[in-house]
Amino acid sequence: MLAAQAVAQNKTMDKAKTSMKMEQAPGISKAVAVLNPASGSNVRGVVTFTKDGNMVKVVADIEGLTPGNHGFHIHEFGDCSAKDGSSAGGHFNPAGAPHGAPADKQRHTGDLGNLVAGQDGKVHVEFSDPMLKLDGAGAIIGRGVIVHANPDDLKTQPTGNAGGRQACAVIGVAKP
Repeated sequence: MLAAQAVAQNKTMDKAKTSMKMEQAPGISKAVAVLNPASGSNVRGVVTFTKDGNMVKVVADIEGLTPGNHGFHIHEFGDCSAKDGSSAGGHFNPAGAPHGAPADKQRHTGDLGNLVAGQDGKVHVEFSDPMLKLDGAGAIIGRGVIVHANPDDLKTQPTGNAGGRQACAVIGVAKP
């Protein structure tokens, strides 16, 4: 009887180990972040991140913005619990680089530049970024996405002077 229980327990443990290996396996191909408004804001939307060769394609559909430019960043923590979005921390910057523009050789990994909202307060943008990773060291999974009230000036350290946080999201693994 004890031998049968031990065999059954070993099979259960083997299944759990296999399941854990599958969950931890690299190869994430798609992620999503659903933006919710920070206090006093109506900004909301969806941002997808899709592996595209050595790049990650970013597609953002956002509404509720004032017309014009708005800083757009990946932040270090996937924590949107503070009403003002401050719990997401600073820009995601694993290399300790200075703040900059998306085209700069040295910049925060999370520096995605500006979104440009139309007169209707909406923006649709698509671009690819060579610094973003969906798995491995420096991955963006579990990090925060923030849309700011003001334009990112692409130079002021360490935030680009982008103003308050209008919306916050956590980047999660998505079904491919």
